[in-house]
Amino acid sequence: MVFDIFGSRSKVVIAMVHVGALPGTSLYDADGGMAALIEGALADAEKLKEAGVDAIMFGNENDRPYVFTAPPEGIAAFTTVINAVAPEIGLPFGVNYLWDPIASTAIGGATGANFVREIFTGVFASDMGIWEPDASSALILRNNMSRRDMKMFFNINAEFAHSLDRRPIELRAKSAVFSSLADAILVSGPLTGQPAEQTDLQRVKEVLPDTPVFANTGVTIDTVSDVLAVADGAIVGSHFKVDGNTWNAVDADRARRFMDRVAQLR
Repeated sequence: MVFDIFGSRSKVVIAMVHVGALPGTSLYDADGGMAALIEGALADAEKLKEAGVDAIMFGNENDRPYVFTAPPEGIAAFTTVINAVAPEIGLPFGVNYLWDPIASTAIGGATGANFVREIFTGVFASDMGIWEPDASSALILRNNMSRRDMKMFFNINAEFAHSLDRRPIELRAKSAVFSSLADAILVSGPLTGQPAEQTDLQRVKEVLPDTPVFANTGVTIDTVSDVLAVADGAIVGSHFKVDGNTWNAVDADRARRFMDRVAQLR
């Protein structure tokens, strides 16, 4: 069960650790190198743990412009950062290498991640071009790495993209569970930091009462009550940053206030 990862706690909050731009990308800081990447990720993760989040997820949001196939130097660097930081924090953790489900699964399997988040199904028109992920290859890879314990979180309406599948979101979600073995379904807004439609969350949860459904983007202290009234959990990144800006460091006070609010809701 997915919630076994989090000690069977419901209304889970997974906090993002946005690793700095990795080698092989346009924004990589070669002067700071790997030491700066590890230092920044560790500082954010420590603040989030202190605030009381249930888990963290390592993401490479800084690797703009995004690509569909992770470069080898990026995979190696991301794995190195996770292996340096995750044991120091001691929380359940996940991995998401945007937008490569194979790389995400491989890194998650190698680092001992509890879960992987990615776009695994569908066809999208995106900023990066036509997007056709391959869920089967990712799940075969998970099996070949002897990591069937690692849960697969399917983001079904991608940021920076528009689905070319004309089926309603709830049908696409139900189909992902049935045909592609999704362990959890994530519902997103159109961009990082922008909220998912509450009606989308409701429609997906109604058809998947026994599958964990998470709000994937844009949850704030002002909206978390409404979100968690429907969703089983939330993935929070931008709201925990200084001034709510995705590209800033984690603000320990903002994260603590948010988790205090979640404690009241629980």
